Amino acid sequence: MSDALPLVTIIVPTKPGQKEILAVNAARKFDYPKERMEILVARGRQPSVQRNAALRAARGELIYFLDDDAMAQPDNLRRAVAHFKDPQVKMLGGPNLCPADAPLLEQVFAVVLSSWLAFGPSRARYVSVGEVRATGEKELILCNLMARRDAVLDLGGFDEALYPNEENALMDGLQQRGAKLLYDPRFVAHRRPRRTLRSFCKMLMTYGRGRAEQFRLHPTPGSALNFVPPLFVAYLMLAPVAAVWIGKFAFAPLAAYALVVALQTLASMAGKGFLRSLLAMPLLLASHVLYGLGFWRGLTTKLKSPGDKPPTDVKLDSMPM
Repeated sequence: MSDALPLVTIIVPTKPGQKEILAVNAARKFDYPKERMEILVARGRQPSVQRNAALRAARGELIYFLDDDAMAQPDNLRRAVAHFKDPQVKMLGGPNLCPADAPLLEQVFAVVLSSWLAFGPSRARYVSVGEVRATGEKELILCNLMARRDAVLDLGGFDEALYPNEENALMDGLQQRGAKLLYDPRFVAHRRPRRTLRSFCKMLMTYGRGRAEQFRLHPTPGSALNFVPPLFVAYLMLAPVAAVWIGKFAFAPLAAYALVVALQTLASMAGKGFLRSLLAMPLLLASHVLYGLGFWRGLTTKLKSPGDKPPTDVKLDSMPM
């Protein structure tokens, strides 16, 4: 029976010297024949480069990309293989969920990440939403993503000039070729959000910068929604000036926004709890402001040209099962 199952390569990028790798520990518990699996750890300083190096060395027909701290569920490979029986399916992903035993601050971050107001359709990356469905890059995330090796290689792998958002550009390229991308809300990995408020805020700005750089390198209509936070930041800066001419009406959109934030917080309390939702309330505003600031920065950063060489010192380790 195991001979009928495809060979799967699990690729985990990590930093040099990292000893305990949670993703590898979890991968060893997959409910899947060990002879039909391989685990490649790519050590380096640029994840896009690391993943590409491992991708070229991989033997698997299917590639499971995991971040080094993503703990995938034991049944993920069998669940994924069932989806890939459809030859049109080239990529499959699901949410990365905050562990139930994470500290309170990280659970507050998880409330923000799973909020429609903060992340729109991308909330599906952080909470199980709906049923299995065809989707696009807005709902999938690279820390818990499976793909056909040949489909990724046909597009040249990940754009090494991008980090983050290298997977988003790849997904757009696959869909432009007619590929089907799937979202499975039960294809789950558990992963702790950022540990500190500072690192969470930095992440929000990095996401905004990465999206802007992706838009500059690979513009698509799907990025239109991502212009809302930077425009919101521009409004916040210009509203006091506009108030000189039109008075308090300049702040009417801000009042409407505050009402929406309050309503989102009340709705969140029903499922996420009073304290976590209340603490998340100011971070909803912060998510828009910081993402918007990062986006503006990403519109002005110096992009790498095709001749630029990113760091290529990658060490590949084939991990024992």
